Amino acid sequence: MSEPIIAVEHVTKQVKDSTGTLTILDDIDFTLPARHSAAIVGASGSGKSTLLSIMAGLDTPTSGTVRLAGVNLFSLDEDARAAARAERVGFVFQSFQLLGNLTALENVMLPLELQGRNDARASAVEMLQRVGLGERLNHYPKVLSGGEQQRVALARAFVVKPLVLLADEPTGSLDFATGEKVMQLMFDLNRESGTTLVLVTHDRSIASRCDRQLRIEAGRLAVD
Repeated sequence: MSEPIIAVEHVTKQVKDSTGTLTILDDIDFTLPARHSAAIVGASGSGKSTLLSIMAGLDTPTSGTVRLAGVNLFSLDEDARAAARAERVGFVFQSFQLLGNLTALENVMLPLELQGRNDARASAVEMLQRVGLGERLNHYPKVLSGGEQQRVALARAFVVKPLVLLADEPTGSLDFATGEKVMQLMFDLNRESGTTLVLVTHDRSIASRCDRQLRIEAGRLAVD
């Protein structure tokens, strides 16, 4: 049997406040094979986004670990973890997280330039054309619609050909029709690139399109 692309191993996340210790995630344990899609679902405040951030190595667990293509993210120092994330993980945020002083093209080129790629411009142009923004290359985020900004964010995430794409409520800031188009594009790109897709969503119709649903209830992985 092939090694899972993602292994979340007994991850617990706790924070301390004036009232004591709050457990956000409690012994989360699962694996995902390559090329599969999974939706993390659950009520607001159940720990979904925290889990996604830990899977990306953006947040650290109190105990447990995450293995990405066999690499233990939390055995690495912060710089090495950032390098592994840049090489292997794409991330799409609800709020787009585009750099306002860069054009659409420059936003998509950036992760390639950070990798030292000499084909950054050509690859970024090709990906923006793929998401239907070939005529908007030199536009800044402030003059793009929400749907266009999210398509730039998708292009930026997919252009590095990540092993794993993590998406946190990717349609949460979009109207229904625009969100449907963006999600169709995300699933199309995911299928074409063979990426493993993990997304946080409140939308049951989106979750139902994934190969697997992971339901978080009060910080624990629910068993159906």
